[in-house]
Amino acid sequence: MGFGKKTDFETKRVLDMDASYQYLIKPAVEAAKLKCVRADEIVHSGLIDVPMYEQLLKADIVVADLSTSNRNAIYELGVRHALRPYTTVIIAEDEMLKSPFFDLNHIVIRTYRHLGEDIGVGEMKRFTGMLTQAIKEIMAREPKLRRDSPVYEFLRDLTPPSFVQKEMDASDATPAAAPLTRAFIESAPVQDATHSALMQQVDAAQKRGDFLTAKALLASIREMRKTAPGAQEPGSKACEDPDILHRLALVTYKSKFPTEIDALNEARTLLAILEPSTSSDPETLGLWGAVHKRLWDSARDTEFLDESIRAYERGFYLCNDYYNGINFAFLLNVRAAIEQDSAEAIADFVQARRVRKEVVSICEQWLAANPAKAGEPVTTKNQAARYWVLATLAEAQVGLKDEVTAGKWLTEAEVTAPEGWMAASTKQQLEKLRSLLAMSPLERIQPGPAH
Repeated sequence: MGFGKKTDFETKRVLDMDASYQYLIKPAVEAAKLKCVRADEIVHSGLIDVPMYEQLLKADIVVADLSTSNRNAIYELGVRHALRPYTTVIIAEDEMLKSPFFDLNHIVIRTYRHLGEDIGVGEMKRFTGMLTQAIKEIMAREPKLRRDSPVYEFLRDLTPPSFVQKEMDASDATPAAAPLTRAFIESAPVQDATHSALMQQVDAAQKRGDFLTAKALLASIREMRKTAPGAQEPGSKACEDPDILHRLALVTYKSKFPTEIDALNEARTLLAILEPSTSSDPETLGLWGAVHKRLWDSARDTEFLDESIRAYERGFYLCNDYYNGINFAFLLNVRAAIEQDSAEAIADFVQARRVRKEVVSICEQWLAANPAKAGEPVTTKNQAARYWVLATLAEAQVGLKDEVTAGKWLTEAEVTAPEGWMAASTKQQLEKLRSLLAMSPLERIQPGPAH
């Protein structure tokens, strides 16, 4: 499966695959009395491919999550199907099955419903129970009845490969190799820290606002991946992990070290590796827009403002989402307020209104698809997602000069907010927007002579 937040380029949604693993897959596997291991949890030195391929052959059960049509996951599923005739379970977020791959449309795929940032409590209970039961039933069958690989289904005379583990004893090691072995073991602690364990330290540092520690950890992870045996040529885009660069850029600009401008420029340099001018990755575009928005706030250079607008505009039209849309609309109003050419200013002002109308529709659809259920426990992530949808509706209505409706949405948002700073931040943003709207370029239009 993919790690971290991944974009489904067919539905334009960003899914948190770590949530799928932590809340759905791992609990279901452990409830079936099996040990659950994901590739980023494997302790290893050097290239991850060796233990990964070994597990694809030897694991009693392999669960393949194909959500977001992740290329690595699809390739690894193919490897498993080629190596083992049975005990492979395929799952996917249900939106993916609207257009499944031809080679998978006759294979059983168990589906779950993802909310993007989180997964509903009811869905957790339903899917984990179903997945646990499926694993138990598969393990209870005779091996010859477990067959689920299309490779072995269609090539009936194919014999699965076997794996003979060679046990090395002390006599196999030559004296000359011993110092090298000792040196390797001495350097192992840094290399053997799992990706998962290091990322947990990053999460903890970010949560407590220690962005410099998070930055140092991410820089180490990035360097380890780039210098691992078999890695792509250093300095090339191919050797970079976009997820690591995204996180590193985020904590870099949030650190404001050694100065806010320096941190923003460093984050900008990191993101430039991902070629944001041509990228279709919403995460890259969102961060690129955020960095340049802050550079505009600090330096008041219109090149930064224009670059931020371009990033949010592309992200909005790629994803049709409220986050990019509401930022795009706000920055159009910023540019309209400072634009000397009345025609250009009016064009930005009118476009901002049109974008907000689309944002209102997107948010209303989200609320209809994710109704709040009385009595159901709500996770902090789910609460936060709901808050920002409601706050976005409030901002959009202020931008459309409907203060009454804006007030209704803002009141509902404040009740939902899991953290106090959220409402304060929204109120500050609304005051900024009202100030911009007071400088409407429509006021510059002089009425013509009466006839």
